[in-house]
Amino acid sequence: MSQEIQIEVKSKVKPQATIAKLILGLIFDFIGMLSYIFPGIAETVDFIWAPISGMLLVAMYKGTTGKVAGVIGTLEELIPFTDIIPTFTITWFYENYLDKKNNR
Repeated sequence: MSQEIQIEVKSKVKPQATIAKLILGLIFDFIGMLSYIFPGIAETVDFIWAPISGMLLVAMYKGTTGKVAGVIGTLEELIPFTDIIPTFTITWFYENYLDKKNNR
């Protein structure tokens, strides 16, 4: 009797789309933090950027992950002094490393 051994090899290389999402997320997080450069107009900029940030998160991450991230991202931009939180980057890590449904 011979036993057949199957080994599943997972690629360590991420698709280019995944890397592109990370780069876009880093850029969007940087844009969200730019309001700290101009203290006088920071809250006005945040008020404009908050819904845009939420919509971008929903567009980038489908399903429940995107919807929850969109709400959190919008609130994070509206609440003073929370712009330092990198919501896009955290969502990317969640989608790629913590979400068990996607990492089979």
